[in-house]
Amino acid sequence: MMNVLKFSVLKSAIVVVCLLSSTYAQSQVLNQVQNQFNSYLLSAPTEKIYVHTNKDFYLSGEILWFKLYNVDGNHNKPVNLSKVAYVEVLAADNTPIIQTKIALRNGTGSGSIYMPASITNGNYRLRAYTSWMKNFAPEYFFEKVLHIVNAQKSPEQLNENTIALYDVQFFPEGGHLVKGLESKVAFKVTGNDGKGINAFKGAIIDQKNDTVTRFSPYKFGMGSFIFTPTTGSTYKAVVKINKQAVSKELPAINEKGYVMQAVDKGPSWEITVKTAGLADENIYLFAHTRNVVIQAVNATLKNGTASFSISKSRLREGLSHITLFNSDMRPVCERLIFKIPANNLTIAAQTNVAQYGMRQKINLDIATHTLQKPMAANLSVSVFKSDSLHQPDQQNIASYIWLSSELRGTIENAGYYFNNTAESALAVDNLLLTQGWRLFEWNTILTGKPDIKFMPEYTGHIVTGKILDANGMPANNINTYLAIPGKRVQMFNARSDLVGRLFFNTKDFYGLSEVVLQNNYNIDSTYKVELLNPFAEQYTNATLPAFKLTNGMQEALNNNNLNMQVLNIYNAPKLRQYYNPGVDSAAFFGKPNKTYLLDAYVRFTTVEEVFREYTSWLFVAKRRGKFKVTMFNEQELLDNDPLILYNGIPVFDMNRAFAIDPMKIKQLDVVNSRYFYGSASFDGILSMTGYKDDLAGFEIDPRAVVLDYEGLQLERKFYSPLYDTEQQRNTRIPDFRNALYWQPDTYTTTEGKNNLSFYSSDQPGKYIGIIQGITVTGECGSQVFTFEVK
Repeated sequence: MMNVLKFSVLKSAIVVVCLLSSTYAQSQVLNQVQNQFNSYLLSAPTEKIYVHTNKDFYLSGEILWFKLYNVDGNHNKPVNLSKVAYVEVLAADNTPIIQTKIALRNGTGSGSIYMPASITNGNYRLRAYTSWMKNFAPEYFFEKVLHIVNAQKSPEQLNENTIALYDVQFFPEGGHLVKGLESKVAFKVTGNDGKGINAFKGAIIDQKNDTVTRFSPYKFGMGSFIFTPTTGSTYKAVVKINKQAVSKELPAINEKGYVMQAVDKGPSWEITVKTAGLADENIYLFAHTRNVVIQAVNATLKNGTASFSISKSRLREGLSHITLFNSDMRPVCERLIFKIPANNLTIAAQTNVAQYGMRQKINLDIATHTLQKPMAANLSVSVFKSDSLHQPDQQNIASYIWLSSELRGTIENAGYYFNNTAESALAVDNLLLTQGWRLFEWNTILTGKPDIKFMPEYTGHIVTGKILDANGMPANNINTYLAIPGKRVQMFNARSDLVGRLFFNTKDFYGLSEVVLQNNYNIDSTYKVELLNPFAEQYTNATLPAFKLTNGMQEALNNNNLNMQVLNIYNAPKLRQYYNPGVDSAAFFGKPNKTYLLDAYVRFTTVEEVFREYTSWLFVAKRRGKFKVTMFNEQELLDNDPLILYNGIPVFDMNRAFAIDPMKIKQLDVVNSRYFYGSASFDGILSMTGYKDDLAGFEIDPRAVVLDYEGLQLERKFYSPLYDTEQQRNTRIPDFRNALYWQPDTYTTTEGKNNLSFYSSDQPGKYIGIIQGITVTGECGSQVFTFEVK
């Protein structure tokens, strides 16, 4: 009896030990995933960019105005990580029509795009991103559709035979359909204009043409139905739209696998996992919101079923990702859920009256608050005439940052999902069910190390290049110089890495300039240098909606075209005014030890005489037909040649430097000590600046690469005339502006107040104003106001 008791106790102890060991192992797995997730995110902080354009419809010859808001992906607060944003207008085949670089300061920047006369009629894609964002999928760049018309060109006829009228897609909840297991299946039906079809009837039919289930859309062409595929059956969907039947295959149905269902139970989300054809095992549920782990738990399948619960009180605001892992730590299902943010920015906007005359002053009062508390905010304001072409954008900064930025594809009327009603909650759940696999590539995350190819631009635009040897192979550890000719001495240097890449960290490089790229040919004379395209070369698979002009738009098109031409004829100079970027005019080497203005001295006919006669810090010699310059730092002679610059361009051939005409030199700056600059060092600097920005006949080394390169965009001034006086109001110059006002840098005070004023034009009609903005703590919001001009 005693032996039986001992055995029973021993058996119980073994069971307890095994349970504890299993629990410990499961805990270790969850900790490992969480640690790798956090390690990955520490190495890969995320950015989101939102672009507020002054409107969405443009004619060639008009100017698109925009403001950029850059926030971090964790807290949705303005982030000062990247100092440069890349903005492009892409055609349907992703050919870039316009590309520009915009300076970012404290997470915001603004710019403009002139619509060229060569552009054709159509829908285009505006996208924006930072260099750092190029490390991740292009689906998470900002994108929006622009409608552009060139009134001088006839609209191209669409070939209706090559354009699908309707697109029908199905998305099983969690990602998979498995035979014998019940699943919720979401569907999305859109027209060739990219918008959801809200009136159709659909059915799932088996191989016997028997109807298994029926479905119809709930909102924006989306909805869901419950479906259980059975063994031995095949299925297809038939959708009837406007008397046209569209047949579509369902996603693949697996013989075995996992399905996951999430049900909103009010205070919590209840997650049920079922399997078929698989042995019971430990499974793991991992949930995170905006890169912060919410819950990491495990469960054991019993008879192919397990359940989890996620309290809504633990959820952060915004989009949450729920991922299911099997016992091999392979992600097998995924689901998205959304929690509406409770504390967005509220913007109140009101004009002093509802109706104005032409050329009359309009006063606009703006108030910003959060949860009834006044709050300072950074805003952008656009006012334009409303007609059949111009309507308010259905997406705003709040809906983009909180929702659209983490979803793929165009989200129709994204602002609707923030209504916080039972109807909008069901609609947003259907939207999320149609997303499939999301942002994170778990195979990469579980390594804990992101694949980083592009560096964040902390200080300014990084000009990238590569250097090859005589055999066309990447050359490493080679110093290369990039110079921007001009009176402002801008020279940058970089040393190539193991794969021959060059990174020139420029600062305050604005506008289109000639750049000179070269090596020190006294040391490295056999290498070829070239610059790389700084714009992203990865694109989404999303298609642009079909471009359509209706008869009802003709009058608005004629009026807008006339107004645009009048504005460009009478006010062209005022449309080409730019703000001074306020850059430091000092040379890269700072204040020199000595500056010589050559007109203040006796002028000599050779550079050799200038160097010999002006300063005692230089010793000039000529041996075997080659000039040699040695710098004296008042204590000793330095060993190597100083760096000689002409209008910012390094001159490594001393004889070429001494051949410069001194009568074209205005100023000589001398640094008489050893100077360290990036990866290079020089035994002094001699910088010669000409009277003009050009090279004035100076011959650049033929081995150097000279090309045009555009730096950061100079910010254009928005033209808004004043009619303060009777004389100004009575001027005979026509004012046919449709875009009345654009102010990208509007700030409310700590009391949440601001007042703006602008003037109506000679165009009567209804006008729409749109205000968007964000606070320093990440609350964002928008507001629309209207008034009339008679």
